[in-house]
Amino acid sequence: MKRKFNDTGLCVRNMHYMADTSKKMNKIFDELIEYGEYFSVTGGRQFGKTTTISLLKKIIDKKDDYLLIKTSFESLGDSTYVNEKTFSKGFLEILYYSIKRKNKELAEEFKIASEKMESFITLSNFITKLSESKNKKIVLMIDEVDNSSNNQVFLKFLGILRDKYLLRNSGEDFTFHSVILAGVHDIKTIKLKYRPNETHNLNSPWNIATDLNVDLSFQPYQIVSLLEDFLTENSNINIPKEEIAEKIFYYTNGYPYLVSKMCKIIHEDIIRNREDKNWYLKDAETAFKKITYSGYTTTLFQSNAKNLQNNESLYKFIYEITIDNKRKNYVEDNKEVYLAKTYGLIKNDNGRCKIHNPIFSQRIYDLMLSIMDNAGEFEPIYFHDEYYKGNDIDLEYILLRFQSFFKENYSHTDEKFIEREGRLVFLSYLQPIINGSGYVFKEPVVNNEQRMDLVITYNDKRYVVELKIWRGEKYHKKGITQISNYLDTYSLKKGYLLIFNFNKNKEFKTEIINYKDKKIFSVWT
Repeated sequence: MKRKFNDTGLCVRNMHYMADTSKKMNKIFDELIEYGEYFSVTGGRQFGKTTTISLLKKIIDKKDDYLLIKTSFESLGDSTYVNEKTFSKGFLEILYYSIKRKNKELAEEFKIASEKMESFITLSNFITKLSESKNKKIVLMIDEVDNSSNNQVFLKFLGILRDKYLLRNSGEDFTFHSVILAGVHDIKTIKLKYRPNETHNLNSPWNIATDLNVDLSFQPYQIVSLLEDFLTENSNINIPKEEIAEKIFYYTNGYPYLVSKMCKIIHEDIIRNREDKNWYLKDAETAFKKITYSGYTTTLFQSNAKNLQNNESLYKFIYEITIDNKRKNYVEDNKEVYLAKTYGLIKNDNGRCKIHNPIFSQRIYDLMLSIMDNAGEFEPIYFHDEYYKGNDIDLEYILLRFQSFFKENYSHTDEKFIEREGRLVFLSYLQPIINGSGYVFKEPVVNNEQRMDLVITYNDKRYVVELKIWRGEKYHKKGITQISNYLDTYSLKKGYLLIFNFNKNKEFKTEIINYKDKKIFSVWT
């Protein structure tokens, strides 16, 4: 069977090109499963959770002293959660179907036991008998637990597993050697309620779980292994593996789905109709352009957009990080931080919250621009042929036109609106000019200054623009040094500075600043 880069569901070795994650999987087995730990595999949508537990399954299946039971709660209907009896019966039934092809004898035990289930007490007794009678370490894996995580009966079931785990450790009971739950949400954070009107004042039913301190994202060397796997079947294609891997990692931060998606775009889209099938560094940039184009959508992007728009406080939190450059401490006890991390939107960057990867960042800009544009918060923008010089854009002219546009439409607008939305006004102005032939990429700002670095790519040519709120001459001089240093990273000699000034006696002016070997075209609005 011919393999491909996978962008849907479980990755399977004989169907898909795969990165080598064996070190991570062995680490999870050696440090958690071998020690009989209970833990959760969590992460954002399409972060490789199901593939991870599938790979762990293969490791466990090779161990003679282990017995693995792997199932999913995805197909459980509402009738399963009516009460303890229906859940216990339904639980054993899905275990029966999950193992009947591999172990008919054990499957039959589940089937017979399911017909005798009356409560969690009978289920607990069956687990004890099963664990005591088998001369193996039984590992239970449950995928898609999010379908049950807010259900009271399921949470009480986790409470049973917790109690049996504690009793086992004190030598008073037998139970599963290890239990692994996979889903978007970490079950460990959910509190248990025994009655519908009871507050969440009891311990989490999963508070005995060990943290999974293994990063499931791909590092550059693992992306290299993915490309090497691809080359085993495509030896006629040349790829600068390390350089491509670094670039893909830069844009994706190793988010497994995005890594595979970028490779898929390069292989199946960019080079398909090209006579030269070799991969080049510019192909990774083209893939970034395609995947961040607002008309290009996936279920992951749709899920991110839904999560943001359905939660006002989360939307505000992400807005302040991406647009306002506000520093947010990465403290998971904070509701917004935890939720953003759960959905895979942010990562921990030296104790600060940062959007997980540039692709998400770009998609979030497009979403917020669209929402504000549809709300009528931006004035209409008119095209001018002078925006372009041959196959390039004339960024000086664009900034001058934006200065006039801003003065005409926003000079009397509330100052708080300008400070809050001024950058988005410029992005909204710029987007239709470069749409189709270029893209805008926001570079992260690691300090607490009111600035935003933009890299505009148009027909493979780069332009660096710093958007800055005027905070006085001292900070202005510091900003010139910053943009000069930033230009060095792109080997550019010319940069652009757009300054939003809130002083009442401000002057709409332009200035060419010569600094070291750089020329910086500056515009005040």
